[in-house]
Amino acid sequence: MKKLLIILFSLFLIISMALIYGWTLFGPTGTSKETGVFVVPQIEEGFDITQNLLEQEFIKNTKAFKFLLENFAIGKEIKPGGYKLSHNMNAWQIMSKVTGRADLAWVTISFCPRKEQVGEKLADALGWGQNKLYDWNNLYSNTKTEYFEGVYYPDTYLIPIDETAEEVGNRFISRFNEKFSPFSDKFVAKNFKWTTGLKIASLIAREAGGPEDMKIISGIIWNRLYKGMPLQIDATMQYTLGKNEDGSWWGNIDLSEKEKDSPYNSYLYKGLPPTPICSPNIDAIEAALNPAETDCLFYLHDSQKQIHCAKTYEEHKANINKYL
Repeated sequence: MKKLLIILFSLFLIISMALIYGWTLFGPTGTSKETGVFVVPQIEEGFDITQNLLEQEFIKNTKAFKFLLENFAIGKEIKPGGYKLSHNMNAWQIMSKVTGRADLAWVTISFCPRKEQVGEKLADALGWGQNKLYDWNNLYSNTKTEYFEGVYYPDTYLIPIDETAEEVGNRFISRFNEKFSPFSDKFVAKNFKWTTGLKIASLIAREAGGPEDMKIISGIIWNRLYKGMPLQIDATMQYTLGKNEDGSWWGNIDLSEKEKDSPYNSYLYKGLPPTPICSPNIDAIEAALNPAETDCLFYLHDSQKQIHCAKTYEEHKANINKYL
């Protein structure tokens, strides 16, 4: 009997020590249920996930956590994004969370996209269905129409996957306001509305071969506006055309498209389109504000994307023969 008690007591000690040791390695780091966001960057080179979890006090031991990953998360990976974690979660729960779907997704919007293009990227990254994508595409179509297009600033965002289309839209608009604020007084000083500047910036962005020719294109657009000439910018017709049959945007247009009756048709109608045709970056906005002084009214890009401008239509035709 005494021997049995000793054995039982020894087992109790062993189990207790094992539990204590396991708690030391795998237990939660605290009792708080408040969640924080653990961010895995888009570019993971040089980013040690376990070390960062340790430094942010979500795990107690890096070797123990790597043991869990190597033995209980086979075939899974920790993807870039944001994960909502709390300090009362144990290492097993942390492992399950970070090898599952991220709570926040990285979304990178580049160049000067139209709103539907942004929506496609958001739908892919955030798992949107058709209803949510519809909400996005029609955001501010009836109210705050100045925000319908042009203010979804191209940048990299970390977005909660459970946000509404309007909440996501407000994130983009906040970034736009942040980037645009240094220029707002300058637009007032030059006595034209920011919405006008944004329309011109969107045309510049879609027409320019690069930042180096944005200001000359801006000067030509302003010259045409001052002279009351139609802008005759193909990018406005690409906007009217929408998506091509192959699923791409901003494709080639033919003569029939230039004859289509649309308020965006800059061949039929003088002045600026009703809205921007895309969301430009600061380079294009600055170019709209500070156009190059030029007598040119026409321009084209050659096969090397080098711009050539002309003062008269005769000169422009000569450039077409020479460079195209």
